[in-house]
Amino acid sequence: MTLPKKTFAMVQTGPLKLEPQELDIPQIDADSAILKIEACGICGSDYEQFEGVLATPMPVIPGHEPLGTIAAIGDNAAKRWGVDVGDRVAVETMIACHCCSTCLTGSYHLCSSRRIYSYIPLKDQHGLWGAYSQYMFIDKNAVIHKMSKDIPAEIAVIFNPLGAGFRWAVEIPQTQPGDTVVIMGPGQRGLSSVIACKAVGAKTIIVTGLEADAKKLAVAKEFGADYTIDVQNEDAATKIREYSNGGADVVIDVTSYATEPVREALGYVKPGGTIVLAGVKGFKPVEGFVSDWIVMKEITIKGAIGVTTKGYQNAIDLIEKGEVPLHKMHTHNFKLEEAELAINTLARKVEGEGSIHSCLIPEF
Repeated sequence: MTLPKKTFAMVQTGPLKLEPQELDIPQIDADSAILKIEACGICGSDYEQFEGVLATPMPVIPGHEPLGTIAAIGDNAAKRWGVDVGDRVAVETMIACHCCSTCLTGSYHLCSSRRIYSYIPLKDQHGLWGAYSQYMFIDKNAVIHKMSKDIPAEIAVIFNPLGAGFRWAVEIPQTQPGDTVVIMGPGQRGLSSVIACKAVGAKTIIVTGLEADAKKLAVAKEFGADYTIDVQNEDAATKIREYSNGGADVVIDVTSYATEPVREALGYVKPGGTIVLAGVKGFKPVEGFVSDWIVMKEITIKGAIGVTTKGYQNAIDLIEKGEVPLHKMHTHNFKLEEAELAINTLARKVEGEGSIHSCLIPEF
């Protein structure tokens, strides 16, 4: 594979500002690699970064869901990762040190010196730290997963949200066969949670959403949800008690910005149940949150940030089996230079239907 000297990239230079730029592709050492991007997934945090609410250093190349083929690789890296030029790989979002006490106990996603693809600025070395680009640098401490080339790129790149579904909805709450699960929010990570819970044998899966989420809720049913609830037009608490025989074993909140679901989750979960909070709220306080319900019901509340290898690998295994119609979640492909349109479509700021899962395809 011949490597060009430069790459086209969409660079964020300020809040709500994405600019096309040509950047140099660096020489690699024995421990690193260069990825030719096939697809980069778009999710809610892309919009938060675009808005500027994440305080990301700028200028920066966004894009933290990279899928691509190895364009160049050092000898040590090829041996360590078990891949070579031409192989398709999925790249994990977090870059950890892998040697501190946190990493060595298995929580490398919480490493105090971690870096995150798409949030590392251009001024850091070569600057190719995001997947809104034709090419991206793979750091020696990155974690990558080989993937089959037989899967369309826009489906293969679902490894990222689906990995979140497995970690947030199964691994963290220890969801078991026979459990009743409530998933709050039918976006791509909510739908991925449905798929993951169904895969491990959850007995009853309930998904809540807004009136505007009607089509997403319909997709949730196709992925195995037993019930869906429009919280704006239905009494969610009453219906959940009815559908779950008194309360859910597990409640997962993957809604963004809205704080009401955090409060409402206390009423949805059964005594002794678990709530997983994975949707960020912009650091807003939760009005009306009554902590005594946690005490009286002995509720366990866990936070979820990022995905680890087990979640990603479960997602990749499911994708490669091809048994789940993931194409029903994927709604839009965009050219690399259409990154702003892709973000605004997800955020429902473009006339017409918003996207569920979408991605940038550099060679679209």
